[in-house]
Parts: sequence; C-alpha cells; structure tokens
Amino acid sequence: MSVNVTSIGLRGLEGYRVRVEVQAVDGIDAIVIVGLPDASVKESKERVAAALHSMNHSLTDQKIIINLSPAEQKKNGPLFDLPMALGVLLSMNEIHVKLSEDFAFIGALSLDGGIQPVEGMLPAILAAKRLGLKRLYMPFDEKLPQLEFNGLDIVYVSSVHDVIQHLSGQTLLPFIAPSIQEEVVVESTVEFSKIVGHTYAKRALEIAAAGEHHLFMSGPPGCGKSMLAEAFPSILPPLTEEARLEVMSLYQLNTCGQVSSRQPPFRNPHHSASGVSIIGGGQNPKPGEVSLAHRGVLFLDEIAEFTKKTLDMLRQPLESGKVTISRAHSTVSYPAQFILIGAMNPCPCGFLHSRTHYCTCTTKQITAYQNRLSGPIRDRFDIHLSLKPVDLQAEQEKEKENSELIRKRVTATRQRQYNRYGEQICNGRVSYDRLTKHTLLSNSQHQMIRQLSLKHHLSNRAQIKILRLARTIADIQQSETISDGHIWEAVKLQKRGEENVHRLKMTKGLKK
Repeated sequence: MSVNVTSIGLRGLEGYRVRVEVQAVDGIDAIVIVGLPDASVKESKERVAAALHSMNHSLTDQKIIINLSPAEQKKNGPLFDLPMALGVLLSMNEIHVKLSEDFAFIGALSLDGGIQPVEGMLPAILAAKRLGLKRLYMPFDEKLPQLEFNGLDIVYVSSVHDVIQHLSGQTLLPFIAPSIQEEVVVESTVEFSKIVGHTYAKRALEIAAAGEHHLFMSGPPGCGKSMLAEAFPSILPPLTEEARLEVMSLYQLNTCGQVSSRQPPFRNPHHSASGVSIIGGGQNPKPGEVSLAHRGVLFLDEIAEFTKKTLDMLRQPLESGKVTISRAHSTVSYPAQFILIGAMNPCPCGFLHSRTHYCTCTTKQITAYQNRLSGPIRDRFDIHLSLKPVDLQAEQEKEKENSELIRKRVTATRQRQYNRYGEQICNGRVSYDRLTKHTLLSNSQHQMIRQLSLKHHLSNRAQIKILRLARTIADIQQSETISDGHIWEAVKLQKRGEENVHRLKMTKGLKK
C-alpha cells in the first residue's frame, strides 16, 4: 500500500512542498530513502526504525521504500522524520487515520518516539503559510515566538502518539507558552543627541534612513565615522512582525543565535572576513553577513581594507536585494535588503586635506589606496560624505536632537512612501519606472540635472540616485512635488567628496 504525507523542504529561506511517498512491500528488512537525500536525511531511517520499535510496531519482513518528491530537489535536515514515521505506519496498516494534502508534518524523532525541534523550523512555518496549508504539526520550541496565522492552524506535539491521537479526533493539552511581554526596541548604544557637531552628516543619515539609501563616509581617523554609523540604527523604525520573523529565520538558518527584538539588525564585520562569510555559501550554503543584515544595516568600516573581490561581490545584492548561491546539486537564494554604510580614510595615513596634520602619502600611494574601492562600487552609494574633525568646545553648547525625534520623522516619511507605492518599499529601492511615474519634474529641472551631470561627469545611475534622493528629501518635508532646492541638496549629497582622485594632482602635485 502506498501513502502520501505532506512536509516542508527548504531551499535557502524559500520553502516548498515535499510529498513523502511511502510503500511497504514484503521482503528483507530494510528502509530505502530516495529523492536526493543528504546524510542527515539518510540517517532518518535508523531513527524511524528505532522510534517505531519502541512503540511496539514491528518492521520484520518488510521492505520500506520512501520517496521524497520532487525528486530533483536535494533534501537536507531531519525535518522529514515525523512524516516518514507516519507514512510507514499508514502503509503497514498499523494505524487508520485520514490525512489531508493540506496537513503538513515536520520534526525530528528521538529513539523513544518523541518529536524534537530542529534548526530551520521557523522558515518552514512561514513557508507553510505561503503555500496555503491549513494545518501544521510540529514540536514545541520555546525559543520561537508565539505564532498565530490566519488560515494556518499550528498543532504542537511531543510524540508520534500525540499526532495519531489528534488525527483520530482526540484533543491534546495545549503547551503553556512563556508569558509574552510587550516588545521593547533596544536602543543603540550611541544616541544622536550625544554626538557633538556633524549637523550636516546627521541630516544625511536621516535622509538615508528615510529612503533606504546607501551611504559612504570619508574622513581622517577619529573624526566620528564609526560613531555616526553605530548611532544610525537608533533612528530606524522598528521591524514589523513579518520582517522580524524573516530576520529570525535567517539567523536560525545561520545557527548564530536567536534574535527576537524588533530593532533592525546591525552587522559590522571585520575587514579580514572572507567573501563567503560576507556573501554566504559554503559546502552547505548558509546566509552571510549581507543576509544577516537584511532589513537593517551593514557597516563596512575601513572598507578599503576589504579585498577587492569581496567588495565586488556586493554588486548583485545591492541591486537585486537578494543573494543567489549556486552549487552543483542546488541553487539557493537568501534575501539581502540592507542599507550599506561604508567608511574609509582619504589616504593611507588618513590626513589628506587635514588642517591639523601633514599628509605623508605620495600621489601614487593615494591613487592606489583610492582604487581599492572600484568605480562600480562607489557608484552604488547614494550619499557621499567628507567628514572633518569638529570643534568640541564650539559645538558643545548647541542644541541637539535626540534619536527618538528623528526616528518619528523617518517613520512618517517611510509611511508616505508606502502609501504612494502601495507596498512597503522606499525610494532607494523602488524601480525607476515607478519612481518617475509618481515624480513629475519640470522641463527646467530635467535640464538642470542634465547640465549637472555633464559638469560633474555623472553616470546614468548617479543621475537616477539624484532623483531618488530629491524624492526622499521632498517626502521628509511633506511635499508632493520636488523643488529646485530638493534637487540641489540631492546633488550636494551625491557628489563625491574631496577623496576624488581627479583632484589629487592639484593638492599633491609637488610631492613625488
């Protein structure tokens, strides 16, 4: 007798329906699993056999054939233990329950028939919701948040016996979940009101947060680049419930700990990190730093110290918002919609254009240092800032805005963009067609952008970024139309600072 049991497979963060087909035939005692199982799936036959034996179900003189369909997808992880055990019992007529194709089962088996939680359950749950399944049987995991979805009934079970009881119509005692308190956003350790000076940089950071624009900072050591970047998450709106679960799923797949806060993630990898750790991959592909920064911030301090190959790998996720990792047996994709903040010194010694220190670098050294950051990567930054040291005594007495006040403006600005585009997407990510459809410029403004592009040798991408920035600036000021002032401010933000290599000959011409 052949039976089918539904389960969930994972291809990266994307889940798909797996049909566990089980057939029991007379023959030598054996369990054969086909359908591209990996080592952890192949070991399931031993766990299933031991669990069924402990439940007094004999597999003597039975050859069990288990097919995991679709057969062309590589299966991994012990999520299929529970559906395999149910399929074996049904195919041997040991139990008589009716299964619906809309009922899915996930969970690993212990040798006594218990069901244990495993890594990757949260993305499997979200996949079950997207696939339109009606009921999901799974083990209870206190690390997961309290989950309630319209249209998906989650049944927590602790053993195969519990599953059989519930399928037979008996009621199970509910698991007592720990008390869920109101989620509190954990503030950044650096508050905007504690940062002295840098008024223009703070304005640029607010624009970057409001429109999800990538930002690049250049300046001498100790001028405040890292401090501004670390304060940036404190002005970002808290994650929605859907975004929080998505971020938690990525961290669970990476097995680097649980994240339950609504604070957007902030990742700050060291410049010695490998390309695989930044982008993701490995023999068994896992999310990298760009995916762990999803819905948050990826800060690359001393960005010029990262290898050129690693930085060029960022091109695809910056444009598409996802990372695709191809291997011989499968291809997986992970989301990677993050705000990139890069920071570097203007030269190897760090004091180019400084009024207090003398730069000891030659033109050749500065050119080589600047060329570590390729033109295509520079072109993908929306905002370019050149920072200078501030006069602490003069700036100390000035009134400074706190992060909460700025965050309220950022949240309101993003909501205006969501209402305009009909979905949760900001000006920095919306397609050019949709942007121009909702942003009408006058003929004089088009001519202004063209003239500025010719004067400053701006690429087509840079011109589009000017339009995106101008739209965000107008949204912050609650303006439906873009004014000339918005365009001028956008041009000033997009224009590269004093680190531009073309200006080095003027400032360093006498130094050989």
